[in-house]
Amino acid sequence: MPLIAPSTYKPPTRLWNGHLQTIIPSLFRKVTVNYVRERIDTPDDDFLDLDWVYSTSNRPPLSSATPPDGAIKSPLVILSHGLEGSSTSTYLAGMVRHLSQSGFDCLAWHYRSCSGELNRQQRFYHIGDTGDLHHVVQHAVSAAYETIYLVGFSAGGSVTLKYLGEQGSLTSGKGLDPAIKKAVTFSVPLDLIGATQRLEQWDSLVYNYRFNRTLKRKVLQKAAAMPGTFATEAVSKARSVREFDTLFTAPMNGFADVTDYYTRSSSLQFLPSITIPTLIVNARNDPFLSPECFPVSLARELPNVWMEFPEQGGHCGFASKASGINGEPYWSEERAVTFLST
Repeated sequence: MPLIAPSTYKPPTRLWNGHLQTIIPSLFRKVTVNYVRERIDTPDDDFLDLDWVYSTSNRPPLSSATPPDGAIKSPLVILSHGLEGSSTSTYLAGMVRHLSQSGFDCLAWHYRSCSGELNRQQRFYHIGDTGDLHHVVQHAVSAAYETIYLVGFSAGGSVTLKYLGEQGSLTSGKGLDPAIKKAVTFSVPLDLIGATQRLEQWDSLVYNYRFNRTLKRKVLQKAAAMPGTFATEAVSKARSVREFDTLFTAPMNGFADVTDYYTRSSSLQFLPSITIPTLIVNARNDPFLSPECFPVSLARELPNVWMEFPEQGGHCGFASKASGINGEPYWSEERAVTFLST
């Protein structure tokens, strides 16, 4: 304990493998969410874009200085998207819709350059960076939320878990803000070296190439706006996520090399320091995850981290057998609400 087995997840019959369970919901599920956008400044003169949805439709946009209508009663869920995702990514928008219908306020924040506008500073986001998530949490706390939950998907799940472990290990009066009560993560690459190797296998190369293409495009766009800032000739030669991280992410963020970046940024090592109830759901047929992302032995040892490894689900998929591909809610959305509410 707390290893949850067996899982209750059952996929729709026509989604019979991990690739279909990953791709079909992403391409064909339609989710519309009416967000209220807020832009906040960061300490290094940059910005983060936050998309809000409130459990009560007449609630106005928040500011950090003036909470709406006095005391806030609804709990807040802060959601972190995956690599190159956004608040409109189907897996995240579906979660926001179900959470807001279930009585939660939602804050879906964007990593730098993922909101539709490139950030001002040279830096981009990376999977080991938890500073921006901390800034968003503090913004929510300053808006008088007394109950906050964290939900993360894929890379966002890794950032969430690393943040919780880092904060949980702090001493001398510091640590995780007491407003944060629980967390749920899905499809998390707990070990980045192993997950990257999994993306380099022949059946997952399509995902690898897609991520590499969008990451390079942003660097080239930023280079056009900041001439002479980036070695674009080298970056343009990257043919995989690992090569991109070798040529750009690691050196840009002060890591010795890509192995140093992946090793220091992997969230697996931070799990023992998590101090609040946290659920990790990774499907065993996820085409992004390596065997290291299913630490069964560790799951039985940790007092605060629950792990659930359904045989099916794909990557950020988890379409419900009952509702089908375009229905709602998905199993993952119901699972999150159940864990956060009990």
